[in-house]
Amino acid sequence: MKSYKNLKTLSRDELGAKRDELHKELVKDRAQIAMGTMPKSPGKIKLAKKTIARITQILEVPAK
Repeated sequence: MKSYKNLKTLSRDELGAKRDELHKELVKDRAQIAMGTMPKSPGKIKLAKKTIARITQILEVPAK
């Protein structure tokens, strides 16, 4: 995933699309866990959650 500085350079539309994409991946990974199978990369869930939080934080700041 991307760092905070890299995410700030993206447009609001790109950030929204990236957040939606990450959210869909997170739902898929959580569904795998619920079915009893381990995802290929367990750390991916934590990283996706953090990146979604970073994007949400950037989007909540009023545009200049």
